[in-house]
Amino acid sequence: MPGPTIVLGVIGADCHSVGNRILYGFFSGEGFRVVNLGVMVSQLEFIDAAIESDAKAILVSSLYGQGEIDCRGFRDLCIEKGLDKIVLYAGGNLVVGKTPFPEVEAKYRAMGFDRVFSPTADLKEVAVMLRRDIAERFGKN
Repeated sequence: MPGPTIVLGVIGADCHSVGNRILYGFFSGEGFRVVNLGVMVSQLEFIDAAIESDAKAILVSSLYGQGEIDCRGFRDLCIEKGLDKIVLYAGGNLVVGKTPFPEVEAKYRAMGFDRVFSPTADLKEVAVMLRRDIAERFGKN
């Protein structure tokens, strides 16, 4: 039985594709059904894809540092579009400069993201957390 559907992409004007390909391969290999939107994805494109695919989570990545701007209002837009329960993850180089990660995490959590990851996150641990978060939010299927 295939795992839960997740939507993955690189937000905003960010065109960094290598990490996106790595994440796609990894999460596919972990049994998730992955809808990969690629690079330069708007909030609305993430949300539309999640609605169309009945996704349980959206994983937003950013490498160019402008994710903080690109992700503002994301949770609010999810709620407005009926995705109240969607699990939201963000990861990568999410801010410009050398901001300590706990500050970055706090900013994104305040924006409504469930979990926030640095570029050095252990993907195996992320997959475990993602399965658990989806099960807690949606129940076990």
